[in-house]
Order: sequence, then structure tokens, then C-alpha cells
Amino acid sequence: MNLPWHDQALSKLQKMIDQNHLPHALLITGSEKIGKFELMQQLVGILLDNDEIIRRDNIREELDHPVLIRRSNYTNMIYCRAGEINEKTKNRSKDIRIDQVRAFCEALNKTADQLQIGVIFYGDQMNVNAANSLLKTLEEPRENTLIIILTHNIQNLPATVISRCQNIHIAPNYSETTQAWLRAQLSDTQNADFDVKQLLENTHGVPFKVLSELTDGGFIAYQEYQNQLLNIATHPLNINQTQCFEGRELEVLRCLQNLIIEAIKLKTTQQEGGLIELNQLVERVKADFLFQLLNDVSHAIRLSETSVNLKLLLDNILIVWSHITHLKQYPQISANY
Repeated sequence: MNLPWHDQALSKLQKMIDQNHLPHALLITGSEKIGKFELMQQLVGILLDNDEIIRRDNIREELDHPVLIRRSNYTNMIYCRAGEINEKTKNRSKDIRIDQVRAFCEALNKTADQLQIGVIFYGDQMNVNAANSLLKTLEEPRENTLIIILTHNIQNLPATVISRCQNIHIAPNYSETTQAWLRAQLSDTQNADFDVKQLLENTHGVPFKVLSELTDGGFIAYQEYQNQLLNIATHPLNINQTQCFEGRELEVLRCLQNLIIEAIKLKTTQQEGGLIELNQLVERVKADFLFQLLNDVSHAIRLSETSVNLKLLLDNILIVWSHITHLKQYPQISANY
């Protein structure tokens, strides 16, 4: 699968291969659903000169199997991921544990004539002991071995792991070629109902996230929140018309967070986005206020995991949001929590 937003990362990898400088350990980073797994498959297909054998793996789609590590259709390739089922609780583990990584490293330490490839997804799911148990293999890999670690949040990986890998980052993408690719994936009805540029802006340039949210209906609700939030910012008296927010305060906060991030991007790059109302807001608002509100919204989202009165906190944030274009001084947002 040729994904246009992978071009820069793939070009960097191809250059390493051509110059015979491919490292023994790669760290592929990027937002969730940016296509890290697909880039890994494309790289392995190039190295093996056999794209089809890797495409048959479909490892991510076989999550009902309680396996710690799994071999590929390519004999010398092995995957390590979270998802083991606890036999007592029947709950699925969200961590990659030390016993998994040890089994992974042991498999890679076996003698093989052909290239050995080990893939960990996702690296930020390794607990501390698991990450530490990987270090020796990263430092002293067998000859003709490649370890690929996919990770959503590089800051959740120990510095000792990061320093032993070459980082390949997949950046968010809003280009015309990515928009064209996305249009080709949508139905005629979806293309008629939605603006592709706006869809990418709402997902911060992550095309697969666009497809996911359109499929599960999440974007319909998101669009409703977004329209109402922009309506509040342009018509402050409509702040009382927020019935659709009740019981969905966290989703609304995340939508507002995305709007503010997009507004900051447009403000700092002096560009226009696909939302007319947001463009008008960006022209009138102070950049400092956007950054301060983003900090408050992000803090509120973190507080959602506590016993905070999220409705009251959202109400206070919306008061500031409704006046964001004509504030003379940014207020302190407080709530009884």
C-alpha cells in the first residue's frame, strides 16, 4: 500500500538501504493510526524483496488469540505485542511484560542464514522491566538482525531504549496528495457530505483516523460538538444552548482541545483552514490566550480521571471560550472540585 504521507519517512529508509547504512534497531514513531504498522510492512517487503508474504500476516487483526509473541509467514520474523489474556480474570493485558520480551530476544538470538526481523508493537506498552530486558539485545544484536519498535508516544520509552535506535518519524500530513488518497477511500456520499481538508484538520493530519471516525459515526457527533463550540465563540449568548454536551463533557473538551490546537497552527503559520468560523476567530484572538486556554483544557482532560465535577469545569472553560476574541486579560479558570 503506497501511502503518500509516508513518502518522506520511506525515502529516508530507502536511502539507508541504498547506502548500506540501515541500523540494527529502528524506532518508528507517530500519532496513533498514522500508519506505523503499514510503513514497517513496506520496509520489510523491500528488504525481503517480497511484499506479499508480509501482507499476509494481519497480526493486528488476530487479537482474540492470547499469544505473547507470534511468528510471521516469513520464517525469520517474529512479532511481540500486548494482549495476553489473564486466565483468572479473563481481562486482556495492556502491557508488554518482561517474559514476552525475553522470549522475543531468545528467538532473535538463534542462528539464521537469512535476515532476522523482530517487531515490537507498541513499544510504549512495555513496562520498565520489559524495556530493560531488551537493552542487551539492542546493544549486542546478532549479525543480520533488525529490530523494529513501533511507538505512539516516544516520551513513554526509556531514554536507554531511544538512544539505541534510529528514529523514523511519520509526521501528520495535510498535503494535496494525501487529500486525494483520502477522497479515493470515501464513498460518493461521504465525499459529498464532508470536506476532506476539514476532516484532516479535525484529526490533526491523520488519514486513517478520519476513516475510523467516519466508519463508527464518531465524526458525526464530533462535528456537532465542533459546530456548537464555534457557534458559542462567535455568538456568546448561545452559551446556554449546550444540551448536546450533557453527559459528554470529556468528548466536548477533547473536541475543543483539537479546535484550539488547529487555531494555534493557523495563527502561527498565518494560513487559512477549512472552517470559516475558525478562520474568523483566529484573526481576532490573541495567540497567548489560545495557548493559555489550551493549557486549561488539557488540564481539565487530565482531571477527568479524578472525582472532579467535569460539568462545572466545562462550564467555566466555555465562559472563557465564548469571550476569547475580546478578552483584555486572561482569567483564572476555577471550579468547585
